[in-house]
Amino acid sequence: MATFELKEALPPPSSTAGPIGWIRANLLSSPLNIVLTLLGVYLVITFLPPLLDWAIFSADFTGKTQDACVSGGACWTFIINRLPFFTYGFYPEPERWRVNIGFILLAAVIVPQFIKAFPAKQWIGLFGLTGLPILVAILLSGGIFGLESVPTDKWGGLMLTLVLSYVGIVAALPIGVVLALGRRSQMPIVRMVCTTFIELWRGVPLISVLFMASVMLPLFLPEGVSFDKLLRALIGITMFQSAYMAEVIRGGLQAIPRGQYEAASALGLGYWRSMGLVILPQALKLVIPGIVNTFISLFKDTTLVLIIGLFDILQTVNSSIVDPSWNNVAKEGYVFAAFSFWIFCFSMSRYSQALERKLHTGHKR
Repeated sequence: MATFELKEALPPPSSTAGPIGWIRANLLSSPLNIVLTLLGVYLVITFLPPLLDWAIFSADFTGKTQDACVSGGACWTFIINRLPFFTYGFYPEPERWRVNIGFILLAAVIVPQFIKAFPAKQWIGLFGLTGLPILVAILLSGGIFGLESVPTDKWGGLMLTLVLSYVGIVAALPIGVVLALGRRSQMPIVRMVCTTFIELWRGVPLISVLFMASVMLPLFLPEGVSFDKLLRALIGITMFQSAYMAEVIRGGLQAIPRGQYEAASALGLGYWRSMGLVILPQALKLVIPGIVNTFISLFKDTTLVLIIGLFDILQTVNSSIVDPSWNNVAKEGYVFAAFSFWIFCFSMSRYSQALERKLHTGHKR
């Protein structure tokens, strides 16, 4: 009787595994991919060396004035010298430690969310949504606890951009949830009010909202009553983004099968408990990409506040590149502003992808 001997499985062919296999599968898998790969290599060889030469190898990094930029490359000396203005705006220099503490607190809230095994990060996140905005507002504004009062017209740069975007994000999400639930309500008055609010704010550009908040709103207030310009901008941005957030969340609510609503009712859950425990958790998981996309859009739209006289990071760059003491530094200024926005937007995008994988948003089987 013949006997059979089990042998160890052979390794996969070298052409289908490792770097060679990855290149064949992703870059050379079809004639079109081969052409696109060759085109990409050509573009990299053509444009990357001069770009690196301008940005790094021939760039100037030291000095105090325009005269220090003599190599013909990027004048990063301009960015280094104006970095405090790009970061703090007109905030008084002796009080900038308060802004630094705000940055540290923001990092202490955000960074743990990227660390999978970080302890108590849920409570840290909850503090970031509730206590952090209040604490930072007290720090930056002052006027109490012995802190010198700093008016908001002194705020600017990256600090102002983060304040506008963070407050807008924290406020727009819960308001958007309420509006989405209201638009799907069985009560006609509630549904009509929420629908009117959403369509009104989505029907006008943000630049018009900011103009209205800055110029028209004071005309409707009683004599002697005024709102801070920054507060008006925050209200306008929050209401505008809440309308878009509501539609994103409504899409998630409509994607939940009817059986989930019936199952919640069968368990004896009321409307708010069924929404909070059954429906909303599933709906929010489904629309994580849409929610983060709205957050990224909000972050970039904060640049529009320059039209009402607020100096965000882009406006501080704009005002610096026209300084007569610095010439031909527009490229460096705009590259710095673009890179700053890219860092924050890319971080939000990566976090949303990690959150999707963690929560299995795609419901993969």
